[in-house]
Amino acid sequence: MSDQKVFLITGASSGIGAATARRAHAAGYTLVVAARHEKGLRTIADELGTPERVLIHPCDVCEWPDVAGLAAAALARFGRIDAVFANAGFGLERGFTTASPELWRSMILTNVYGVAITIRATLAAIIASQGHVVLTGSVAGRKALPGSLYSATKWAVSSMGESLRQELNGTGARVTLIEPGFVDTPFFDNGTPLEGSLQADDVAGAIMFALGQPARIDVNEILIRPTTQDV
Repeated sequence: MSDQKVFLITGASSGIGAATARRAHAAGYTLVVAARHEKGLRTIADELGTPERVLIHPCDVCEWPDVAGLAAAALARFGRIDAVFANAGFGLERGFTTASPELWRSMILTNVYGVAITIRATLAAIIASQGHVVLTGSVAGRKALPGSLYSATKWAVSSMGESLRQELNGTGARVTLIEPGFVDTPFFDNGTPLEGSLQADDVAGAIMFALGQPARIDVNEILIRPTTQDV
């Protein structure tokens, strides 16, 4: 078993996931990084340059065998999981007559079901290590946006975070819901982010703040918005 703490991150090939992997690696964590496509994961692993401390594992978070296999691979390689960041997700344009029902289904599965089965697959290990679960919520999960089914998925994640916190009460494990506003990430490939948007590393810094607190402190929610954001 590794003596270093192990941090498992989904959606780790770009954006907030990749920025958090960089921050966690610098803080001394061993990493398990997952995303649908191996190429982006290899780019991150090559950048970090410590193959003994980074396990890449392609994974579709909508598929239970993939997610269960991810957790199993982490435990087989390192013997423990100390932190999990259920970060994989995406959004669609607003409007209930715009995106196709097929894209809706994919988004709901990724943003809600994917988070739930990531929790399920890693929970025993997190309880054993008295570890930490981080979930990617959103400002849109606190304030409903016009015509936004994405907003509904993030309301679900907000609820899931509090439900998990209550379930873990007394185990020593902790839960943090990180709720970013506008972030300049590939999420906006089909649109333009707000001027003055957060950078992915800004959000990663907030996550590492939560993970770095003493065991008696459970930072349940972090709402982080650009100074210029009015929503």
